[in-house]
Amino acid sequence: MVMGLKICGVSDPKTLNFILNHPHPPKFIGFITNYEKSKRFIEYEKLKRLIDVEKKQINFTSVLVNPTDEFLEKIKLLNFDYYQLYDVSPNRTKEIKLKYKIKIITAITVSNKNDVIRYKDYSNISDIILFDSKGYHKSESFDHNLLNGVSKELSKMIAGNIQIDDIPNFKNKDYIIDLSGSLEDKSGKKDISRINKLLNLYSKI
Repeated sequence: MVMGLKICGVSDPKTLNFILNHPHPPKFIGFITNYEKSKRFIEYEKLKRLIDVEKKQINFTSVLVNPTDEFLEKIKLLNFDYYQLYDVSPNRTKEIKLKYKIKIITAITVSNKNDVIRYKDYSNISDIILFDSKGYHKSESFDHNLLNGVSKELSKMIAGNIQIDDIPNFKNKDYIIDLSGSLEDKSGKKDISRINKLLNLYSKI
């Protein structure tokens, strides 16, 4: 069965409030905190105000691409439960986890089988392994069948241009499903009606 949902790229109070108060909330909400190329990036002062809320049972996740020590010091007191790390070595990941005493989602970007097996370098360090496309913020896809050989014992998250109507296809998979682009309108802003559809659909599978 699906192990939960993550809605990534939330950047405004209205959307966040809607998700927090939904009768079927996701397990995770992701915030783009240091990757300025993303249209979902949030400046520090805005981020600080945005996430200073009661999270209820939802895990707030800071999405970080190869963060510097300086930036990690800047966000260390913010209201995050997980750091989601892209382009961070196993040793550096372990260092961050121990120093900041925070749970880690390691993002593995996938285009072939050799990419997938990189998870083994992180499986004893990270709390969750996220398998994502090479597109980062571009909501690109990859072949999810490449994950068929991944250990069932591993806590897994999957992303990469997943659509709302794809969710029932994962009902027999032990993944946390991470969506972002499919929840946005043509201008790139999160669409509350789409988020509502997703959460209600998930509650029924």
